[in-house]
Amino acid sequence: MAKVHSLTLTKNGEQVSFSKEPAAVIALLRNGQYTVTITRAREPRSLDQNALMWLWFTCISQETGTPVQDVHDYYCHAFLTKDIEWNGRTERVSTGTRKLSKESMTAFLNSVQADAAAEFGITLPLPEDRNFEVFYQMYR
Repeated sequence: MAKVHSLTLTKNGEQVSFSKEPAAVIALLRNGQYTVTITRAREPRSLDQNALMWLWFTCISQETGTPVQDVHDYYCHAFLTKDIEWNGRTERVSTGTRKLSKESMTAFLNSVQADAAAEFGITLPLPEDRNFEVFYQMYR
């Protein structure tokens, strides 16, 4: 497999900067024809989002008597599934949160928050909510 050379481009208004000098990266390439594709980088979920998710799952676990890992697995199955082709058939698989972007993780957390309220009557606060500190102390 050919080695992949990459550099990061950042645009802020009219300013453009590179993580490496483009000419230096090009100099590393062997002779031949290349295709350059520019894709927008996605920001991975934050540690704060992950910590909030596990705090919420701990609350749901304690309030329902369900093991916390089962709460996690249930919500991943409920909201993070996709269909894949496997050995000639379509299978539905659950994905975890590890590779979610910040936006996708926010959508996942919103779904968990809504489901916990509808299914169990549990209010899961956000860090900016007035009573979050009390919630945090109770379920951390």
